Amino acid sequence: MRSIDRPRTSTRLMVLSLLLSLAMMTMMTSSGRAAPQQTGAADARPNVIVVLADDMGYADLHLNGNPVIQTPNIDQMARDGLQLTSLYTAPLCTPTRGMLLTSRYPTRTGIINVTGPGSPQGIRSTEVTIADALRARGYRTAMFGKWHIGDFDTNPAWNPTAHGFDEFLGLPYSHDYNPPAGVPLYHDTTKVEQPVRYNLLTQRYTEETIRFIRAAGGRPFFVYLAHNMPHIPVGTSDAFKGHSRAGRYGDAIEEVDWSVGEIIRTLEELGLDRNTIMVFQSDNGPWVAAAERLYDRGDRGQKIEGDIGWPGLLRGSKGSTYEGGVRVPAIVRWPGTIPAGGVSADIVSVMDWFPTFVALAGGTISPDHAVDGVDISAFLKGTGPDPRSEVFYYSGANIQAVRQGSWKLRVGPPEPAAPFGPTAAPTRGTASTDAGRGGRGRGAGSTVAPLTELFNVDTDPAERFNVAAAHPDIVARLQARMAAFGESTQTTAAAAR
Repeated sequence: MRSIDRPRTSTRLMVLSLLLSLAMMTMMTSSGRAAPQQTGAADARPNVIVVLADDMGYADLHLNGNPVIQTPNIDQMARDGLQLTSLYTAPLCTPTRGMLLTSRYPTRTGIINVTGPGSPQGIRSTEVTIADALRARGYRTAMFGKWHIGDFDTNPAWNPTAHGFDEFLGLPYSHDYNPPAGVPLYHDTTKVEQPVRYNLLTQRYTEETIRFIRAAGGRPFFVYLAHNMPHIPVGTSDAFKGHSRAGRYGDAIEEVDWSVGEIIRTLEELGLDRNTIMVFQSDNGPWVAAAERLYDRGDRGQKIEGDIGWPGLLRGSKGSTYEGGVRVPAIVRWPGTIPAGGVSADIVSVMDWFPTFVALAGGTISPDHAVDGVDISAFLKGTGPDPRSEVFYYSGANIQAVRQGSWKLRVGPPEPAAPFGPTAAPTRGTASTDAGRGGRGRGAGSTVAPLTELFNVDTDPAERFNVAAAHPDIVARLQARMAAFGESTQTTAAAAR
């Protein structure tokens, strides 16, 4: 089905390893990383493209209700494919990117804080990424954009080329950081520009993506295109300055829309359109709490009033585990395979792309490798129901919420207490502080007495009505589930260290 009333199943997230049996990772090196292996015919394995916007609000797209910003290419992508109106991420950049690439919650990987220049945190060498898994299936792999799961400028072990990507052009972290020499731009392991001309990033990433696609030569490919925009300070190439009635922020989104259109046109021109699955989504909600003082940097970036996204009817924004911080715009397109024009409100996680792409590439995931994503390929094709029955919302190392079906239980501060201060020690079922922005020192963080809130996010997506008092049985059941899952991921993470 392709409607918001698609039935859900009771499949549990924790039985994923039993459902995804087998041997995707049997070809391993002695270091535990997936080794390249050529298998099967290219036409049996779809190309994969993931386009990730940065800090794009749920309602920043025209198809989601923005009355001014024009996104004709993304809108058409939705008409050609399936719009996912309940896709969940983490509330901050780094944890989401870790979840996307590893299919694991932050407490399993340790990727819980936002990394910056000199941050000691980064992706572990033992983690298996989507790029590792697809390269093991014979794919060419490339990443263009913002990495943000380890400062490879100070520790080369965190460079994307050490984590499954054949090619890379991009930044180690967000372009708003301001080290003395400025933010560096890397090509593979070589620094090619510092400070980066951030206003040209959307154009340059798009050009590199198209070049990579044209050079595929019949071999399946995976492209991870992680745009810096519309993260502030926003910037565009000259062609898009003054392009939007929505000001500079609208210009930035309309250039991202142009990028999507150029990629799709290239696929069509090369006859690759019907053999390519393409995903577009944001990493988290809009950064409403960004301080003006952080962007008064002349050519390195200035923030002006209006350079901010819109979560629409959703409550909260970046840094928050209310829906506006973690429910993001999302579309998946695969002409001839995913029925066109669908809309689904069923639960999907950013972690689900990993096992889905592996399955579509003809691979499997070993039961010895714990992942939290589920294979949603049958669901996307309309041949099966949504296999995900629940999703957990993490803030730093803490579980703050769980959604099962229509019900969401949230135990946390009413709004982010200190969105970019240090992360406190993990708690079980409650949260004491929000995730930190490591290495930046933007505040000391604070302990906030948590609220217990229960929402029906189907009837009340804006989370206006806390109905916890009317449903103590649901609250108790979800509290127990949240505590048990939090304990299990902490145990897994401890065993992995």
